[in-house]
Amino acid sequence: MTTAPVGTTPTPLRGIRRVVREPFTAAAWRRAAYAVLAFPLCLLCIPLALVGGPAGRVQRALVRRLLGVELRGRRRGLAHALLATPVNLLVMMVTLYGWSIVPMNLGWPLRAGSDYSTAWGGPTYIGAYAFHAVFGGLGFLLLMPWLGRAMAALQLRIARLLLS
Repeated sequence: MTTAPVGTTPTPLRGIRRVVREPFTAAAWRRAAYAVLAFPLCLLCIPLALVGGPAGRVQRALVRRLLGVELRGRRRGLAHALLATPVNLLVMMVTLYGWSIVPMNLGWPLRAGSDYSTAWGGPTYIGAYAFHAVFGGLGFLLLMPWLGRAMAALQLRIARLLLS
């Protein structure tokens, strides 16, 4: 059996720390902001590109600012605005819904009409609240940054293909 050198953390513990810290990183929130802003920006860039405006430059600026990737190229951006819009809409909806589940379940007792006798985790109040807080609140808090990372990778792949 091998042991880790003195002063280092074993790999499984490091992985757990990474999962727990990810919702509180700036990069996770920038990816969430990109997921929410990419769709309305695409809608704005369609008419902007049609009148000869800097649609590609605007879209590349959003990628650079929020995802930290510099896209080189001179493509206009109409193709990206048109083809990325459905993906960006889906990503925005998943992001908004997924992140809204966190406070909704952590504050489960405050929701109107929360009948704990028939709720998941019921029939006791503490059981229903614990179930909603752990699985709905904390579970989605830990899941959403990783789902956001995957969705941002897809959006970035589309942007690289169509903007650079």
